[in-house]
Formats: sequence, structure tokens, C-alpha cells
Amino acid sequence: MATHTVDMEEIQTTRGEKTLAVVLGIFILIGLVWAYDRLDQRSAYNVQATASEQEAIALYNQASQELNAATTKRARALSDLELRRERYRTALDAGEPAADLEREYRVAEQTLTAAEERVRAAQARVADTQPAADAARAPAFEEARDLARRDARLTFFLRMVFALLVLGASYALLIALRGSRYLTLGLAAVGAAAVLALVFTGDYVEDYVEWRRTGPLALSVAGIALTIAAFWGLQRYLQRRIPLRRVRKRECPFCGFPVGRNNHCEGCGREVIAPCSQCSEPRRVGVGFCGSCGKA
Repeated sequence: MATHTVDMEEIQTTRGEKTLAVVLGIFILIGLVWAYDRLDQRSAYNVQATASEQEAIALYNQASQELNAATTKRARALSDLELRRERYRTALDAGEPAADLEREYRVAEQTLTAAEERVRAAQARVADTQPAADAARAPAFEEARDLARRDARLTFFLRMVFALLVLGASYALLIALRGSRYLTLGLAAVGAAAVLALVFTGDYVEDYVEWRRTGPLALSVAGIALTIAAFWGLQRYLQRRIPLRRVRKRECPFCGFPVGRNNHCEGCGREVIAPCSQCSEPRRVGVGFCGSCGKA
């Protein structure tokens, strides 16, 4: 079925069409952002250490747990000592017998001293086991960091290619619909693609990794080039359509000055009626087909 283009200057886009185009752009953007997010290749990394590395890490973790337990017991012993000391002092101030309270206070002192010794011993074990544990964690940490960087790099390139493809496809659609009543749909697609490019830029423009900092710049250059190309294509289309529009209004196809029934334009002096190349009958310059023979 042949498709017929319409003169967008004669039939203006309605408010309803513009509203629907905005709504369409929003829904297109939702789908694009969903796909953009699914391109994230980063995940949790479970890098296994060797048996000796696991043993060193386990010893350090055990020492850390013992230190936490000893610290908790010391805090309890200190609290109990303060409570028993307060009771002992109160009894002395009141002149009451305080032999039992003194005994409990001395026991609390001994308990606190023992708890502090256990804390110091646990701290020493932690200090002894930490260097080996740190050395055991280092290879796994480096490997996990390398994997994370690799996946982040892959995610970056996938998202950049996706944004460029969407931008290019939206401009191609805009050019394809340039002479159609569905041009607003192409504009909706271009708007959604532009917002997606902003999302990409927001994700990576503040990144400290050099190869990802240049990504938004590359996307900007590509977007500028595509936009200029689309603008150039639309201008070429309009240049072909403008003479016909002017002829319909009985204007000069070259300068737009009203010509009426004259053979030459009174604005630029150029010929507006010329012989047809097929039948030699008078033919208005700028029309697509001859009115006498119907030839192009």
C-alpha cells in the first residue's frame, strides 16, 4: 500500500497529538531505563582462599571474637565493681557493719583485674594474628577488585553502545517520518533517547576511573553528530518541499514574493513560468508534475 505524505504546514499538529507524543515518550523512556538497568553486569564475588590463608583468617577471627567477649566481660565487671563500691561506702557512711560488703567489693576488684588481663591477652592475640590474616585476605581482595573492575567496564561499554543505538534508531525514525503525520512519534522517540543519554551521563560523569570519565564526552560527540545529521536531513527535505508550498500560494518558488499570473517574479526577477521539457507547454517552476502532460 502506498503511503501519502501530507503538508505539515497546512495541517498543523493538534494539542492531542502533542500530548500523546509526550506520553509515548515517557513510556518509551520507562522501557529504555529498564533495559539500561538490566545491562549492569556487576555481581557478588566469592573468591576462595587457600587452606593456609583460610586458617590464618580463622585464627584472626577467633582472636577478634575472644577480644569482643573479654571486652564485654570487663565492662560488666567494672559495672559490678562500681555498684559494690557504692554499697560499701554507703554502709560505712551509715556506720553499719560492712564486712560482707567489703568482701564482695574486694572480690569484684579481683574479677575486674582478671577481666582486664584477659582483654590484654586477647589484644595481644589479635595483634599477633592480624598481619597473617591481612596478608591472606590481600590476594582474594585483589582478585575480587579486578573482577569488579572488569564487570564495571563491560557494563559501561554495553550501556554506552545501547544509548548510541537508541539515539541512532530514534533519529532514523525521525527522518523516516519527516513527511508524515506521524512525525510527532519520531520526536517522542528522540526525546526519550536524549533523556536516556542524560541518565548515562549522570551515572558516569563523576566516575574517578579515567576510561569511564571520557564515556559521556564520547556520547556527547556522537549525539551532536547525529543531531546535526538529522537536522541536515530535515533541512534537505524542507528545501525540496518549500518551492512546492510557495507555488501553491502563488508565490515565487525562489524568494516567496507574490507573483499572481506574472511570468517573472517581481521580487527577484527570475522566471516562474517555463516550457515543459516533455510537451513544451507553459509550466510553473517548482511544481512536481506538468499540468498539461502530467510528466514529472
